[in-house]
This record gives sequence, structure tokens and C-alpha cells, in this order.
Amino acid sequence: MDGHQTPAAQAAMTLRYGAGAEPKPGPWNDTLALLLSHRSVRGFRPDALPDGTTETLVAAAQSAATSSNLQTWSVVEVTDPAVRKELAAIAGNQKHVEICPLFLVFLADVSRNARLAEAEGKDLVGLPYLESFLVASIDAALAAQNAVVAAESLGLSTVYIGALRNDVTRVAELLGLPKGVAPVFGLCVGHPAAGREGEVKPRLPQEAVLHRGTYDAADAGHRAAYDPRMAEFSRRNEMAADNWTQRVIARLGTLTALRGRDKLKEALIGLGFPLR
Repeated sequence: MDGHQTPAAQAAMTLRYGAGAEPKPGPWNDTLALLLSHRSVRGFRPDALPDGTTETLVAAAQSAATSSNLQTWSVVEVTDPAVRKELAAIAGNQKHVEICPLFLVFLADVSRNARLAEAEGKDLVGLPYLESFLVASIDAALAAQNAVVAAESLGLSTVYIGALRNDVTRVAELLGLPKGVAPVFGLCVGHPAAGREGEVKPRLPQEAVLHRGTYDAADAGHRAAYDPRMAEFSRRNEMAADNWTQRVIARLGTLTALRGRDKLKEALIGLGFPLR
């Protein structure tokens, strides 16, 4: 249904931003309702998904925008339980990596274009630069988000596994990645287990991220309004950090919290991304 906001739309905005923090009403439809209902799920039923699910999600992923149509991403469907077990361990023992019926690893991949150039007897002088890795990572992220929206439209749930970057070198070994390919994140897909459906996580007020004309760095008031909403969400979901401020500090305040990702640049260079 297209049109202006309905009571259901207002309820969706309230869930996403909190009562009293909803943005100005605007157009609304079922696609927007699906997008605003997104939540991460970390408990899955092991039930197999219908035949063709992976192919359908990858078709949606390949329909995402890609810079200059370079298509510098790939994805690995991981089916070997032993590999899944090690990937879960790399990701901080996230057991849902082992349990979910579909686990995908999205890759920044410039190797395909490098092989193309070799076959054509050409030298891609721009390939070793940071820009090429950035483009490939963005391509992978855009593709994956399309896959997430497609999965949720089919009644499935998802969660990203960025912690694969804790050890990209070992992930590359496990997946047999050639030079010029690096794991960006994993993605769990499946039906949520009973009681693990999750809930919509509140986001910062729009005024904190939407700048009109010029950037406004005076966001302390927005954070002060947001922290109590995140604290309440954390209490309901038994999460460690009390509020958003504490969560940011805990996640970025020490090198230990990066869990090995402080060495990511060196690891990526070793995987064939010179990052010049």
C-alpha cells in the first residue's frame, strides 16, 4: 500500500526511534515497513531452507548497485560443519554461525578482474590502490544488504558476522581464497528459534545523522536523549553495555576490544591488497 503514514507506520517509527523521537510523517508502503522492522537474530532453527533460496538471495545481491559495473565482490556459501565451527571460533564463539541453515561469507574480490586483465594481456595499474579495495568492500556491503532485505521479505531472519575480520588470514585459508580476495563479513540466514526473534533496536535520532546544508557537530543533546532508550533496550535483551555511550567506548576504547583487527591492514596486504 502506498500513501502517507498510517497508524502502522507511526508504530514502526516509534519502534525504531522511541516514543517522542519519531521523524516527520511522510510517504509509506510495505517496503518501508519491511525495512524499518529489521532486527538482528542470533538464534536459529536448523531447519533447511527451501531449494533455490541461496540462488534467489544471490540474484537479489547481484541486483545491487556496483561501482562502474566492476562487480568486485563474491560470496561463499559455507556448508562444511568443521569449517563453520572454526569460523564461529574466529568470530568469538558465535554459535549461530554453526547452527543457522545458511551461512554466507561476502568477499571483496579484485582477483576476477586481475584474471581478466592477465587473459587480455593488460595491466590494471589502478588495482593495487586503496580505492580498489574500498570499492570492492562497498560492493560487497551493498550486495549483502540487498540479500538481507530479500531474505526478510521471505520471512527469514539474518545477522551479520563482522567478527570474521578478527582473523582474515585464517578465514582466507579456510575458504581457499586466492590473492586479491578478502572476507568482509559473514551472514547468517534462517528462521529464528522460538523466543529468539529479537526486537527492533532503537537508533539515534534522525537529527544526529541528517544534516541539512552543512554538518552540525552539536550532537550531545541527541546522544543524551538516545542513551536511556539504548539502556532500556539493553536491559530487556540482557546485553552487557548499559547505553550507547558506554557501548561505543567499550568497543573502540582499547586495542584489545578490536580482537586482532588492529592488524587488519597488514593482513589485507598479505591477502593481495597493496593498499597504495
